[in-house]
Amino acid sequence: MINVEAVYWLIGILFVAWASLIAADTHHPRRWGSSSFWGLLGLCFFYSTWVQAGTAPGWVLGIAVLVLVVLASTGLLGHGKHRTSTGPEREAFAKRFGNKLFIPALTLPLVTVILVLAAPLLSIGGTPLLDPKNTTLVALAIGALAAVVVALVILKPKNPATPIFESRRILESIGWAALLPQMLTTLGILFTKAGVGTAVGNLASGLLPKGSLIAGVMVYCIGMFLFTVLMGNGFAAFPIMTAAIGWPVLVETFHGDPAIVFAIGMLAGFCGTLCTPMAANFNLVPSALLEMNNKYGVITAQVGTAIPLLAVNIALMYFLAFH
Repeated sequence: MINVEAVYWLIGILFVAWASLIAADTHHPRRWGSSSFWGLLGLCFFYSTWVQAGTAPGWVLGIAVLVLVVLASTGLLGHGKHRTSTGPEREAFAKRFGNKLFIPALTLPLVTVILVLAAPLLSIGGTPLLDPKNTTLVALAIGALAAVVVALVILKPKNPATPIFESRRILESIGWAALLPQMLTTLGILFTKAGVGTAVGNLASGLLPKGSLIAGVMVYCIGMFLFTVLMGNGFAAFPIMTAAIGWPVLVETFHGDPAIVFAIGMLAGFCGTLCTPMAANFNLVPSALLEMNNKYGVITAQVGTAIPLLAVNIALMYFLAFH
């Protein structure tokens, strides 16, 4: 069975490979800091297998995370010289291949969807071929590998290791922000376990006018917006604000429809996603990949949509979720 651990080990191998390339780049201005950062991250993927199995202590990973934070926050990460094509070469490739360039990109989701749908039928000797608990993630990894193979067949690069070199270039362009979504998701879990939602609920209950539905809706939606701005992840903000306001106030007190309240609440949180650099995968990564002069240019373009959309979500929840 292809399980999720195989996927994590593949990711770890990639990070170690990138770290090795950086360490071998003698012209890299931050060679040892960058290689240590990505190499340590790769080793964490390997070590986590034993932590998950209960045969190794988890505190080692905690120390590794702190070391990663120190390396990133002290400016020890940088960009090296990459083996990549020039601007004119890329333009020539675009003219030569045209829309064929989209085939590898479309291969990834196509293979993923096919494998997810076919997973119940794929088995060997009664054992599922794909991990039933993590089918989507395993299918996504296989889809990514299939996309790389398709790209190699179509583009026929002189060096078959070109995907490793190019992915290293992209990774260094993004930098430490590539890890921000995972870190923030973990932060949301920690906040929930620490009772932040309960504390926010106690504070809000003392400030909310009694019997005011519109005040409850506004506090919930704006709270989702603000917590998402702070944490960079609507899914991390959701359990906090739902425990504080969504369930006890809007559902239990005002008898709101849970499906409508929570769906629109998530949309209010996503408005915050449009406005925060903490949502690095949405707002900083595109700026880095497109080499924009203003790294916050994506956010600047989205704020004008996010604020009115938040107001619309407040109105929708008020008029649709309560009868």
